[in-house]
Amino acid sequence: MDLSYAQHLEDYHLALVFGDEPAGFYIDVGAGHPVADNASCWFYLRGWRGVVVEPQSELCALYEQTRPRDIRECCALGRSAGEIEFHVVDRLHGFSSVLPEVAGRAGQFGVGYQTRRVPMKTLASICAAHDVGAIDFLKVDVEGAEGDVLAGGDWTRWRPRVVVCEALAPGTMDENWSAWEPHLLAQDYEFTLFDGLNRWYVAREATDILARFPREKAEWLAVPHLGHTNRAPFRDDHPDHAFATDLVGAFLARAPRLDRDLLLDLVMHGEAGDPGAALTAEDRARVIGRLFPAAFADARSRLDGIEAPTLRAYYEKLIASDAFRVMLGRMAASYDGGQILD
Repeated sequence: MDLSYAQHLEDYHLALVFGDEPAGFYIDVGAGHPVADNASCWFYLRGWRGVVVEPQSELCALYEQTRPRDIRECCALGRSAGEIEFHVVDRLHGFSSVLPEVAGRAGQFGVGYQTRRVPMKTLASICAAHDVGAIDFLKVDVEGAEGDVLAGGDWTRWRPRVVVCEALAPGTMDENWSAWEPHLLAQDYEFTLFDGLNRWYVAREATDILARFPREKAEWLAVPHLGHTNRAPFRDDHPDHAFATDLVGAFLARAPRLDRDLLLDLVMHGEAGDPGAALTAEDRARVIGRLFPAAFADARSRLDGIEAPTLRAYYEKLIASDAFRVMLGRMAASYDGGQILD
């Protein structure tokens, strides 16, 4: 394996078992981001595909661009079909859960959550809906609701060769498998490994897998990990550093010529306020401070007279201003040939 993408080397352990197989099928429940902390990404790169289940619509939508071969299910999984309240944690999406007490634990990191109604299906129903055949591995990481996901499976009709479930309670790291492990063992699965976060099981009929499955967890540095690096343009140890640096340069060189609607979306990325809310004095001060350097006091003063009914409308007017256009030109100058650089 060249690089692990998973939170706890789950893909590395799976590669020890399946790494020689050029094609396969997975079900990734609580899939999260399509690349970061993702247990199935490495297999997708090798030509595998599967079903990814993720109730956070923003994350689920990323799969369409990043991993288009996968089947996407933007829902929660449980014991029965219907709807359920899902608690979406700001920024730290790994704490998002159907359990409010789990989402609430993210408060220790200074973030809150919002509650949404999302569809709920069963593991068996999505297998039937997509005419799933052989399943090489099932990964379940749903922040405390793993037992409900397993209870919704049809373990006679669909039998993943390997099942890996997060087994520690998020936020507390307490053991939480005692309620659901007996059910899985009763389906004729054998416990094979606890890696410090997940518990691993192999179908007893998969004797070839049982024979070669690792019985001890791998050392953390057994393989390079995406989590060892971040911010590709700024870290020369990131595997994509060189191209990311070129890509940033290409973007900045073309920033003054970007479509205005696209530019507005990019500029508002990270804006905490409601775009449709009425503009307040606090909004104005925050946005000006965010976009325009304090050193350019004269340019900032020319923006004082700009009025708008909503936060988004205010941004629209700001990106049409001379101050903003020239600011983009300043950033582009180092990349568009405006400056001669050594």
